[in-house]
Amino acid sequence: MPSNPIAETVASLMPRAKAELTELVAFKSVADFEQYPKSESEAAAHWVADALRTEGFEDVALLDTPDGTQSVYGYLPGPEGAPTVLLYAHYDVQPPLDESGWSTPPFELTERDGRWYGRGSADCKGGVIMHLLALRALKANGGIPVAVKFIAEGSEEQGTGGLERYAEAHPDLLRADTIVIGDAGNFRAGLPTVTATLRGMTLVRVEVDTLEGNLHSGQFGGAAPDALAALVRVLDSLRAEDGSTTVDGLDSAGVWEGLQYAEDDFRRDAKVLDGVGLIGEGTVADRIWARPAVTVLGIDCPPVVGATPSVQAGARALISLRVPPGVDAAEATKLLRAHLEAHTPWGARVRTEQVGQGQAFRADVTSPAYEAMAAALSEAYDGRQMQASGMGGSIPLCNTLGALYPQAEILLIGLSEPEAQIHAVNESVSPDELERMSVAEALFLQRYATGA
Repeated sequence: MPSNPIAETVASLMPRAKAELTELVAFKSVADFEQYPKSESEAAAHWVADALRTEGFEDVALLDTPDGTQSVYGYLPGPEGAPTVLLYAHYDVQPPLDESGWSTPPFELTERDGRWYGRGSADCKGGVIMHLLALRALKANGGIPVAVKFIAEGSEEQGTGGLERYAEAHPDLLRADTIVIGDAGNFRAGLPTVTATLRGMTLVRVEVDTLEGNLHSGQFGGAAPDALAALVRVLDSLRAEDGSTTVDGLDSAGVWEGLQYAEDDFRRDAKVLDGVGLIGEGTVADRIWARPAVTVLGIDCPPVVGATPSVQAGARALISLRVPPGVDAAEATKLLRAHLEAHTPWGARVRTEQVGQGQAFRADVTSPAYEAMAAALSEAYDGRQMQASGMGGSIPLCNTLGALYPQAEILLIGLSEPEAQIHAVNESVSPDELERMSVAEALFLQRYATGA
């Protein structure tokens, strides 16, 4: 990284950043209060609020959003006439999954092989720290040249829409000239990248019932309709023979025209086992950025351990459907629910329920703010040119902000490069990426403020 006062300041702040990320990762802030206590999320929210107050933010508040979680807001005035920039991250995290699969405890930030491991280290507690580092570097080098609004969401991972609905009810709160979403990441570590598109998503729960109660499989099996078998048939109907997503009426032929993702690189990043093929057809970029993708997130049925020889009376599953820009998530939800109901065999009773939804997003990467970001990223990454990629994940708030503030420029950056393994066991963040992205954000705010 070239030597400049911003970079030198961020480098000097990295030990503090690690200590703070250690504190923040320690909160089990999973916004599913059937799994983890609400007090863990509330404690994380208070940590973020205290950090904002320490940096001089005004009007710091814990916003009680309609889904029962809290988002943290703060405002830092800027020079007279300066533009306003909204910095976004989220402090809630995914569950750690099977903790026995982690090499070190998921809620203890642990340094290993040059990376910092812990749930939320990259997605997206590291994003909170990235914003703080950038602001501190600016304060130490002449001051922050823009007015800053800071929002840390408390339920992004759940897709329950609390902050979206709160923003719609308080439309002036998050109004800004430019919005920096710190919840994306580089296409690859060391390659500065902005995210041009996000897929939308819907979550649907499906439940199948066939009997009044479980039956002995020896006495009744072969004629009694098995609800679990019926559910398996329904779920299998969502994929073609090659694994492509097939929801009746949903277009699945999109093409990605930009940065491509080599299959060998994808296999390595996804840790696909030797001999196992990828699913779908078209380029990898087509499949993960431009087309719908269905995933069965969970099935409620008897576990293998303790299972009895029974025909199952009922079974249910949670299904995620990612949809590309240009596809309305609400319409995709209707199509998915209709598909599930139409493909349920044997006249089994089926119920579907939407439990989450977010629209896809497409950014204008030719805007002035993106030009400033391109220059800032190039400087922070030793002259490497900024790339624009898609991201298969969803950030539902982006479309809400785009609708509320159509004149605002929305940029997506962050720390979630492939090695970070977000949402999986052994999630980690590269401290080098954290340092460079913090420098880039600070340089961007300088350039954006002056129109450079």
